[in-house]
Amino acid sequence: MSYAPDMTTLASRLRLAVVRLNRRLRAQRDAEAVATLTQLSAMDSLYQHGPMSPRELAERERVQPPSMTRVIAALAEGGFIDRSPHPTDGRQTVVALTETGRRYVDAEVSARERWLDARLAELSPDERAVLGHAVEIIDRMASI
Repeated sequence: MSYAPDMTTLASRLRLAVVRLNRRLRAQRDAEAVATLTQLSAMDSLYQHGPMSPRELAERERVQPPSMTRVIAALAEGGFIDRSPHPTDGRQTVVALTETGRRYVDAEVSARERWLDARLAELSPDERAVLGHAVEIIDRMASI
């Protein structure tokens, strides 16, 4: 697939901007953070979508089940998640966030959003409106 020169430039600029913003947001983590970014992502999925089987969580996170098994073990050891028997399949378990896990995700998200809120406050109302539209478009692109 070939792009017109201005589309290549737009694609490149968008990719770099997203990478840089992601890097800055990750830098807002607490220096004492105990969970890895992979573990935090798994906790966020549980926070957003509720309890699920390890296989469902692995699929949602787009990782192999053995990798998710290690993530779940570390999160359970840290007290961030609980494992319980699956209600209909005795061979499976269900993982869910504990209150400790929920508070941890809240704190991580709050730190990033405080930084982002401060950056957004530096923009003009028109710039914030443009970003509001861009968020909808980027979200639509990401969900394809």
